[in-house]
Amino acid sequence: MTKTAEPAQGDRRATYREVLAEPRFRLLFSTRTVAITADSLRITTFSVLIFEATGSALLSALAFGIGFLPQLFGSLLLGSLADRLSPRVLIAGGYALECAAALLLALVRMPIAASLGVVALVALATPVFSGASSRLVAQCLEGDAYVLGRSLNNIAGSGAQLFGLALGGAVVAVLGPHRALAASAALYLGCALAIRIRLPRLQPGEFGGTPGSARGDGGAVRASLHGAGLLLRGHAVRRLMLAQWLPPAFVAGAEGLIVAYAGGRHFAPGWYAVLMGCLPVGMLVGDLLVGRLLRPVTRERLVVPLIALMGLPLVGFVAEPGVGVSSCLLLLCGFGFAYGLGLQRPFLDALPQDGQGQAFGLLGSGGMTLQGVGPACFGSVAAGIGTGGAIALAGGAAALTAGWILTWRPPTSPAPVPHYSTG
Repeated sequence: MTKTAEPAQGDRRATYREVLAEPRFRLLFSTRTVAITADSLRITTFSVLIFEATGSALLSALAFGIGFLPQLFGSLLLGSLADRLSPRVLIAGGYALECAAALLLALVRMPIAASLGVVALVALATPVFSGASSRLVAQCLEGDAYVLGRSLNNIAGSGAQLFGLALGGAVVAVLGPHRALAASAALYLGCALAIRIRLPRLQPGEFGGTPGSARGDGGAVRASLHGAGLLLRGHAVRRLMLAQWLPPAFVAGAEGLIVAYAGGRHFAPGWYAVLMGCLPVGMLVGDLLVGRLLRPVTRERLVVPLIALMGLPLVGFVAEPGVGVSSCLLLLCGFGFAYGLGLQRPFLDALPQDGQGQAFGLLGSGGMTLQGVGPACFGSVAAGIGTGGAIALAGGAAALTAGWILTWRPPTSPAPVPHYSTG
């Protein structure tokens, strides 16, 4: 059974030390952090490798994003496996698959299309592994500890992504792209072995399934499509997913224009990197402060203001500010990402007990897909109204999401905290 906070504990504030004291979470947290570093290293290196082979900026960009777009299809077609199979098998298997793919890219000279296909196939299976991991986290941690666990994952994920991207440039320069890919494979292998050796083997009843559920009643694809349909038809789950998908997608659309904005404003070389770094720095600070200092009920009440904080600073780009003001606006925008912490408990409470793994996989893959679509959409708009105007438009769209959430009807029955999940 998934552990949830009792009404009497509804506003009890957990601590990061308490969260990290849970052995299974600590293992999942540490291996995920290393794996995100490996992801960033592999993605950057693969993009460099494709560019060196083809000289095509388009193919290089495709190599950078090919690991994100197929995830939604993987969640729809295979997502039910996250609730049917042992978490240890799925998570260790996922890291082993990432290792094999990185080694294949490093050691075998393949046509460009085949290389892209290898990365896309791994991405297709990613929601199954990540869904199983997220479900296990939800079972390991109770009440507010679960929210802080998500906060820790966000903080570590942002830091590991930045470190991996920086590491990618250094490793490629020293070792070359093929050896750099082999280094990422070694990191994945370490994660797979750590999960295989240290994560207990759970019985079906312990991780939420039922004995024999892995056989299903019509195959994994049919069960996955059916489960995804049930989740998306549920009013509460659907709009809580949209609330977690839309604002980051709009901000990603703005983020994709930062390089062009800096170039159009003739900022000094390298300043675009500073501007792009402001968002993750703001996210780190926001998650840390909101997660650690505020009580659960306060976080959930601040969902709307924090989403507004994501969007409204970006509207300031309509005035085409300089480097200093732009940096401050992006830092504020990044801080607003902490709104997601206020949706974690309502979202978990809204999920069916036997479909949590698939729901977490769908949540992550849908978010990744929309964040890939956002830059393309607002990049097209920028051709007509300029980059500053397009960034401002993206911010306005994010702020409108806050207004949409304000229209949600309040709970019809007493609850220990205000949930956004009833309708």
